[in-house]
Amino acid sequence: MSQGSGFFISDDGYVVTNHHVIDKGTEFTVIGHDGKEYEARLIGADARTDLALLKIDTDEEFTYVKFADDAPHVGEWVVAIGNPFGLGGSVTAGIVSARGRDIGAGPYDDFIQIDAPVNRGNSGGPAFNMNGEVIGVNAAIFSPSGGNVGIAFAIPASTATDVLMDLQDGGKVTRGWLGVQIQGVSEDIAESLDLDEARGAIVSEVQPDSPAEAAGLRSGDTILAVEGNEIKGPRDLSKVIAGFDPDTLVDITVWRDGREQDVAVKLGSLKEPASVAAAVKVTPTETTLEDLGLVLSATDPSGEKSEGVIVSDVKAGGPAAEKRLRRGDRILEVAGTPVKSPADVVEALSKAENEGRKAVLFRVESNQNTRFVALPMNAA
Repeated sequence: MSQGSGFFISDDGYVVTNHHVIDKGTEFTVIGHDGKEYEARLIGADARTDLALLKIDTDEEFTYVKFADDAPHVGEWVVAIGNPFGLGGSVTAGIVSARGRDIGAGPYDDFIQIDAPVNRGNSGGPAFNMNGEVIGVNAAIFSPSGGNVGIAFAIPASTATDVLMDLQDGGKVTRGWLGVQIQGVSEDIAESLDLDEARGAIVSEVQPDSPAEAAGLRSGDTILAVEGNEIKGPRDLSKVIAGFDPDTLVDITVWRDGREQDVAVKLGSLKEPASVAAAVKVTPTETTLEDLGLVLSATDPSGEKSEGVIVSDVKAGGPAAEKRLRRGDRILEVAGTPVKSPADVVEALSKAENEGRKAVLFRVESNQNTRFVALPMNAA
């Protein structure tokens, strides 16, 4: 049984929480601050932003809160409310430590970092400003021990408002889809392309039967702008494209053959992320983790029986490539669990997915050095 926190956003019983709190659930119970229990139904959920919307069907009117219209300032006081460790309603206070945090949870990371004490069970609860407005939905903590260390992350009110409106209207979030694998433009790549500075997102692969392929985008194109919106890096492109409705015709500015060119693309619809199990392909010799862009060998090419699992290939532009995993690296642990076969890796990832983790820590041996690498779940 999973438990977390939530809050009312209307007097007729709409409740916000996190996707990972309700994921795989079939029956939902909401317990009010007075201990009264209500049965709720799921209106919709969005794994990519970790938000979910429940509805209590009753004639009773509920006290609700409103989202803030303006983003908080760094240093501003914040109050977090939730149900840590199932102890009951708790209030903690702190400040906004940073905005726009990317924690590797997905392509739309834009978290507010707060230092108000947040622990397991606070997920889905509100973070308030001093005006009593919700500035964010508590979603994750950074902690080696699993407890509070003063680093917590909340989904911004602006993101929550847009997603929840879609969920309330249609039960799901629709996003535009371009169909490219991309990576950042480094200084040396910019110089080799004769680009004035390191900016944009370079296309490493165009997916077959995608809007990008239909429009004539090519591997090696550097996307600089979409509908006049400057693209500084891969994260910008993911967010901008997702902000358009499917079937929208957008003008994309690319750097190709030493000059800027415009390409008109009719966007498709972004599919829901597959589960770990659905995104795994297995052959007698290799296991492919498509969402991570990682291919694992079923046997050690050295012929020795040793610890870990060998990386036999890394897909360009994928999450594994972005974290600098390389062919020949050896994965020793996944989420703290030692692995000896590709099946062990898949099992550890599935367990992390079921626990609602947004990123998983790999311990990797590369060139006789060991390091930790955090890879996002449902990266596609």
